[in-house]
Amino acid sequence: MMKEFEIRADYNRDNIVVYQSYNDQIAKPAMINQKFSAPFSFSRMTWIKPSFLWMMERSNYGQKSGQECTLAIHIKREAWEKALSKAILTSPEKRVYPNPGIWEKDFESAEVYVQWDPERNIKGNKLAYRSIQVGISRYLIEEFNEEWIVKIEDYTPLVKKILHFTKSGAYDKAKKLLPTEKIYPLSSKLAQTIGAII
Repeated sequence: MMKEFEIRADYNRDNIVVYQSYNDQIAKPAMINQKFSAPFSFSRMTWIKPSFLWMMERSNYGQKSGQECTLAIHIKREAWEKALSKAILTSPEKRVYPNPGIWEKDFESAEVYVQWDPERNIKGNKLAYRSIQVGISRYLIEEFNEEWIVKIEDYTPLVKKILHFTKSGAYDKAKKLLPTEKIYPLSSKLAQTIGAII
């Protein structure tokens, strides 16, 4: 049985895959250079998401304006866990912050934010458990770009294939194309920090 708050991701011993979607002007240079460059903004928050289907819900399978290209960004697991260790939830959940005043103070100076949103299935329906998205603030974006990223892959053709099958109702065929995601192991301390209390 799925717990309400747990990370599911495509990962191996060293790296974890997170997803972002952009327009051609940002995605194509990122693919060529294997890192981001202008017009990617280094002065605002960037959100990374390990759930492929949540990303599909967010971008409507690449059909939303400015989100036509889906990138699979492989980052170092040590960097991912560093980000989680610095994270503050976007709301003062009592299970994590018994004292809302401390949350408010920490929120103002946070370098990383965590938000839990309802996970989605292949049909876009909300599920009973949640998916994590991690906001990297402008204070860490350069480090994210220069040190965390191992590889950037273009998943846009894959997204188009999955969309083609879902539009025709061939959900079984679509499911076979989904990236394999499994529960990501967390220390008790990290789980507490991000609100995924074990």
